[in-house]
Amino acid sequence: MGEVVSAGLLSHVPTIMLPRETRLELNEGKEISLVPALHQLRAEKFEQLDYDTVIVLDSHWFTTVEFIITSQDIRAGLFTAEELPRGMCRIPYEWRGDRELAEAIAAEGEPNGTWITPIDDPYLPLYYPSVNLWTYLGKGLDKQWISMSVCQTGETDDFLRVGRAIKAAIEKTDRKVILIATGSLSHTFYKLKELRKHEMSDPSHIHSQKARDMDHERLGWFFEGRHDRVLETMPEFLTVRPEGMFAHYLMMAAALGEEEFSAPGVQYGDYENSVGTSQVHVWFDRPAAGWTAPRTAAS
Repeated sequence: MGEVVSAGLLSHVPTIMLPRETRLELNEGKEISLVPALHQLRAEKFEQLDYDTVIVLDSHWFTTVEFIITSQDIRAGLFTAEELPRGMCRIPYEWRGDRELAEAIAAEGEPNGTWITPIDDPYLPLYYPSVNLWTYLGKGLDKQWISMSVCQTGETDDFLRVGRAIKAAIEKTDRKVILIATGSLSHTFYKLKELRKHEMSDPSHIHSQKARDMDHERLGWFFEGRHDRVLETMPEFLTVRPEGMFAHYLMMAAALGEEEFSAPGVQYGDYENSVGTSQVHVWFDRPAAGWTAPRTAAS
């Protein structure tokens, strides 16, 4: 039976792909902590864990009438981002896909009350969260990578349904999987005329005190393994516009047991700003007893 061996809520912010000298220029001469944190994650997790496939829950890839999962046998080429071609330009990529797992996840869509379609079209566009994180965490390692879209017409319960489908499919296969939920917490940009005043990583530049407070509240729950509290308070959190409706996290949480998901998180690097949006890496290791631990009413 397959299993999720580890999981992370990781930032894919475009700044990580800029040359180091440019990053220092934007950040008052200091390196953004997200970059060394990714190097640490690669060394401690991606180069050490026993896994077959990485599933990227990509908060930048929006579909409309269904969720899409990539099912190509291989993806290779050069990537230039439509959003920021100056900073993410002609990035080489090449990784093996996992058609069997992608099709197994899609097959669990309707039984879980949603719609997931596997697509193996070699011309299917890529989005930079998948490319950026593969560049840091997958390049040079012989592992399979697949990506899942966010359906932009979905709501919280739809994202949870997809996570349940992922869980069911992994359990029915022999795959050992790392889940990457990629995206930020609060996610509001400054307007263009003000944006360049807020490029530094210091979290004082995050768009509002309310956003900072809600982010830190959820980070505290992550560290305590209280994913049930994160899920219970989603309507409140949506008021600070988490990236992609927080679908990336919701799909991951449901794949790991939903309200019973109790693995504590470990933060890598700092909680940082990017032109108003929050950026942070939090990693969840599989506890010895498994991802879920039923709680009593008093817990």
